Amino acid sequence: MYLLEELYFKTLSKRKKQVMEKNGNNRKLRVCVATCNRADYSKLAPIMFGIKTEPEFFELDVVVLGSHLIDDYGNTYRMIEQDDFDINTRLHTIVRGEDEAAMVESVGLALVKLPDVLNRLKPDIMIVHGDRFDALALATSAALMNIRILHIEGGEVSGTIDDSIRHAITKLAHYHVCCTRSAEQHLISMCEDHDRILLAGCPSYDKLLSAKNKDYMSIIRMWLGDDVKSKDYIVALQHPVTTDIKHSIKMFELTLDALISFNKRTLVLFPNIDAGSKEMVRVMRKKGIEHHPNFRAVKHVPFDQFIQLVAHAGCMIGNSSCGVREVGAFGTPVINLGTRQIGRETGENVLHVRDADTQDKILQALHLQFGKQYPCSKIYGDGNAVPRILKFLKSIDLQEPLQKKFCFPPVKENISQDIDHILETLSALAVDLGGTNLRVAIVSMKGEVVKKYTQFNPKTYEERIDLILQMCVEAAAEAVKLNCRILGVGISTGGRVNPREGIVLHSTKLIQEWNSVDLRTPLSDTLHLPVWVDNDGNCAALAERKFGQGKGLENFVTLITGTGIGGGIIHQHELIHGSSFCAAELGHLVVSLDGPDCLCGSHGCIEAYASGMALQREAKKLHDEDLLLVEGMSVPKDEAVGALHLIQAAKLGNAKAQSILRTAGTALGLGVVNILHTMNPSLVILSGVLANHYIHIVKDVIRQQALPSVQDVDVVVSDLMDPALLGAASMVLDYTTRRIY
Repeated sequence: MYLLEELYFKTLSKRKKQVMEKNGNNRKLRVCVATCNRADYSKLAPIMFGIKTEPEFFELDVVVLGSHLIDDYGNTYRMIEQDDFDINTRLHTIVRGEDEAAMVESVGLALVKLPDVLNRLKPDIMIVHGDRFDALALATSAALMNIRILHIEGGEVSGTIDDSIRHAITKLAHYHVCCTRSAEQHLISMCEDHDRILLAGCPSYDKLLSAKNKDYMSIIRMWLGDDVKSKDYIVALQHPVTTDIKHSIKMFELTLDALISFNKRTLVLFPNIDAGSKEMVRVMRKKGIEHHPNFRAVKHVPFDQFIQLVAHAGCMIGNSSCGVREVGAFGTPVINLGTRQIGRETGENVLHVRDADTQDKILQALHLQFGKQYPCSKIYGDGNAVPRILKFLKSIDLQEPLQKKFCFPPVKENISQDIDHILETLSALAVDLGGTNLRVAIVSMKGEVVKKYTQFNPKTYEERIDLILQMCVEAAAEAVKLNCRILGVGISTGGRVNPREGIVLHSTKLIQEWNSVDLRTPLSDTLHLPVWVDNDGNCAALAERKFGQGKGLENFVTLITGTGIGGGIIHQHELIHGSSFCAAELGHLVVSLDGPDCLCGSHGCIEAYASGMALQREAKKLHDEDLLLVEGMSVPKDEAVGALHLIQAAKLGNAKAQSILRTAGTALGLGVVNILHTMNPSLVILSGVLANHYIHIVKDVIRQQALPSVQDVDVVVSDLMDPALLGAASMVLDYTTRRIY
């Protein structure tokens, strides 16, 4: 965090001084933050704390209105006071009734009261959050009184009237802080000035991503009882849908019935103040939720405690934006009911039940989700939003014309920029677990290896995991200095892998203590990033699909020729894993019934002939019989005989070495013929250190042994330097840019 602040503020110091001089005698920027309810305060509070820590640049005025000041909704203004903020103005703006007319009247009452407040405070800029009807009144008042507006979380998409309100505030606002790349693109499509859009991430993530490791059991016991364990309770938060109130009340009733049947301790939060909330509270009381032994019904939970509760819950259920946005930071399973959040970007932890019209559907969703653990998602932020926002505020020139300018089509290039207008390189952390070395790299969207780290692969599980975490943390820190935004972690490893769960099921004998290993959880928990894991052969195929000679092809096969023999199959543009994640074990295609023994336990496999280990075995035999070395060759006493010595001997005319290589290439060629006859791909790509030595023999075998209909299929040598790392990176880059993997 401090490193990021230093990087951000140091680079803009010169421009900042110039702006403040323009603004008049180094005058502080007077910022008014208006908060309407508990939800928006959780997003605004981190910004308010940031502003408060820099009194030399800012003056902060806090205006509180809306449901903050209503006892039925927890009098949540008190948490603002507890955070040691001075509340300049309290405005009672809510007209009770909790129906559509009351919402309209509340907006009108706020519009009547706000002008006096704004005339008295005279802020330079007002910060408005989100999509609530109170926020619309704030933005309308500020816009009509020529006060600049900074809108937080514009450009997002969801259901209900909130969507329309959010976009209406966008059109009134002068500056925009958005949380996701899609939201940024929506703002640009809405003709907002790209230079006034900041892709910062959600401010609440600055607190979320550092919250999970704190003491949490005392909080769980306080709200749910002394007998409740972590991951063994549910958090429920459901609001009315203002465009279909009757259906949302019925859905809430079905949700409560399902939770009663599911029979787990549940914390139920009261709904917000939207039209229909009064009827939802009546449903709760009708079903006796406030007195049911399995339920705890509360009006409000302080945000610091709420995030601990959802972080360690077995599941969250409802239709709150918190479920699809903030909870993803912890990988907690979420059941999103109905259409209130339709269109929101979500992590894989969210299960949607859009047509929640029966108790059974909701109950089935609870059985599917409860107790699972998903990768932590950073779709909505990386924990560094506040430094970006403060820097953005300091760059605002009050001498610029107040009148908004709209950028009508054609829209500017699809470029994302931070406050310095410097493109952050979207990147992935790629990890390659080989038999000898452990490599970690920062890989850009274009397949450039920005920086690479290499260490020997430890022999024990504990040492290996510790080293992976250490190298990834160091690489992530270095990425900040290199202006790379890390989107996730991709891991390539030998053996059979379950990519859905991120688990190495069975490893090769080259990597010891590496069976039934969960790689996803420790990395996701440490780095707060989503993590993907796959077999090294599959990763090589993914690398070719995104960056190599397989780009744009519908069907192709990759064969890796290295220490072992592996491969990957792309069919109809997608990677084939197989029913038990054992597809593309191409090194274990049998090409001879009486061939040499293979490490898999069989014999006659391609790997037993053509792998680096097989060539090393044959080289040692020749060396032991004094038949390896020829004139111009020597092997130092402290150097082990290997495959490269065999290749060198063959090049220098050693007939026996040449025969061994020809046999190995023929075995590989027969395997390729079998692949051509089985898969009929449009291309076969040979990858790895031995590919160049085999390519001509393989093509000869195809001409002699393959059916005429497949003899024209091209066989090429990969031109990628690091296919395992690039493939690991492609899992991250394809998924996070919304390509389904």
